[in-house]
Amino acid sequence: MNAPIYALVRGADWRAAEAAGAYRGSADDTRDGFVHLSTAEQVRDSARKHRAGERDLWLVAVDPVALGAALRWEPASGGRRPGLFPHVYGPLPVSAVLSAVPLPLGGDGQHVFPEGVP
Repeated sequence: MNAPIYALVRGADWRAAEAAGAYRGSADDTRDGFVHLSTAEQVRDSARKHRAGERDLWLVAVDPVALGAALRWEPASGGRRPGLFPHVYGPLPVSAVLSAVPLPLGGDGQHVFPEGVP
C-alpha cells in the first residue's frame, strides 16, 4: 500500500460524510471540481494556509489505492506551489478512510498533529 494521503475536513462536514458514506468536499472543493488532499509532507502547510485557527477540524487519512482512477496527482495553485498534490475527482468514499482524528488547536493557535505526521 502507498503512504496515506490526508484531507482536512471540518467537523460538521465529516459527520455528514460518515452518515452519507462519502465526503463530497468543501465549498472550495466544489468550486475547483475535486476534493483537495495532501501528502504527509504537505498537510501541515495546507492546514496553516487554508484552515488556520479553525476549530473542529479533522485529519482524515485516506488509502490512495482505494481511490483508484478518481485520484490524480496534479500541480496546485496554478503551479505556484512546488510538487504534486493528490486530488479526488468525485466523492471520497468513507470506505477508503484509514482513520479520522480531530486536530485541536495548540496554545499558539496552530493545529496539533498526531505523531507520525511529519
